[in-house]
Amino acid sequence: MMPRESRAGDIGDSSSPRALLADCSLEITARDAAALDEVRADLPSGTQVSITYLPGDSIEKLIDAAARVRGAGFEPVPHISARRLSSLSELQRFLSGLASGAGIDRLFVIGGDPAQPAGPFSSALDVIQSGFLEDFGIRKVGIAGYPEGHPQLTQEVLRRAMSDKLEALTRRDMDAEIVTQFVFDADHVLGWLTALRADGIDAQVRIGVPGPASIKSLLRFASRCGVSASTKVLAKYGISLTRLLGTATPDILVEALAQGLSESAHGGVTTHLYPFGGVAQSASWLAGHLRDGARPEKLRPR
Repeated sequence: MMPRESRAGDIGDSSSPRALLADCSLEITARDAAALDEVRADLPSGTQVSITYLPGDSIEKLIDAAARVRGAGFEPVPHISARRLSSLSELQRFLSGLASGAGIDRLFVIGGDPAQPAGPFSSALDVIQSGFLEDFGIRKVGIAGYPEGHPQLTQEVLRRAMSDKLEALTRRDMDAEIVTQFVFDADHVLGWLTALRADGIDAQVRIGVPGPASIKSLLRFASRCGVSASTKVLAKYGISLTRLLGTATPDILVEALAQGLSESAHGGVTTHLYPFGGVAQSASWLAGHLRDGARPEKLRPR
């Protein structure tokens, strides 16, 4: 069984980057939350804003960030990193604070990076199966997708983990969406989506897109996250390894995704923006596309 909110509906004109970006979400850190007041004019009211759970963040800091996101007129989607939670009571305090302080009804749940769990949760599935999410009014849960795989996990392990999480959410009457790591290669993503749908998974997918950033920053984050950054892949994105100065935008990637996607083959698909060059720069880039549908020819890496 798949989650109730299994399809996001038609993505519209599949050749339009503007349509693909219409429901784009944004990822921030807790310290970025204050900057959202400065980009209200650039982001549509109600935009989903994910708040990542970084090493050293306290749950109080994340609760405060979620409240700031709500206060700025956006929809907060806090991350829960299972292995960073020290106890069942810490999860309860976290959820209680998010519910009372930010009125959240959705989360993104991930296992997290620590090799050893700090407490009783070793995976996102453990958190989902705890029963606490629905107790605190959570109706929708994001889980991770890895179009390029995971450096520590096989494809079979990733497929089983995704299936188990989606089935657990269905049993608990919660909706689901899959949010991917950021990517550079549209062809790889389209192939991954086709395989995902062939496996019977029809949850909405948010494709991770890197926001405008310096080429050196993009390569640094790709190395940290295990994202393929070969010469061939980067050339598709519009980056030459012989020219590492300047800024790269995701316009070519978004155009290729929009042209390649089809509702019948790929299901409900939208985008998720990672602002490696800063929240203001990414918000401005997104606003430009939503306002006038800027084409990649105008915004190639410079």
